[in-house]
Amino acid sequence: MSANLDLVRSIYADWERGDFSDGEWADPDIEYAFADGPDPGSWTGLAAMAEAWRDRLGTSEDLCFQVDDYRELDDERVLVCFHGSGRGKESGLELAQLGRQAASLFQVRDGRVVRLVFYWERERALADLGLTPD
Repeated sequence: MSANLDLVRSIYADWERGDFSDGEWADPDIEYAFADGPDPGSWTGLAAMAEAWRDRLGTSEDLCFQVDDYRELDDERVLVCFHGSGRGKESGLELAQLGRQAASLFQVRDGRVVRLVFYWERERALADLGLTPD
């Protein structure tokens, strides 16, 4: 197992517990994006990433992620296929009811995540990366 995969696994270990507070893994100039979903967009830097996270986390209660699969794509990139649980604060809708299968793409350089892209639709991530579902 590579150091990059170990790093991504450690990040998701926190997220699986619903703990999104640690940002030590991120490069100060991280590129952060939501490729799809209700509010696609991109941000640069730790402060912008933290604000984007707060905006998204603020709409849900008891949010956590469960990993379905880790894929090392090359020396820098790790794709994580996951699904979320929790519920919308306003709607009360359980995320599991939506049946969303999501993905996140981490690019790691020198022990820090320099780019992180979330895909609410896993199939789009796979298509963008030229991959097929397992």
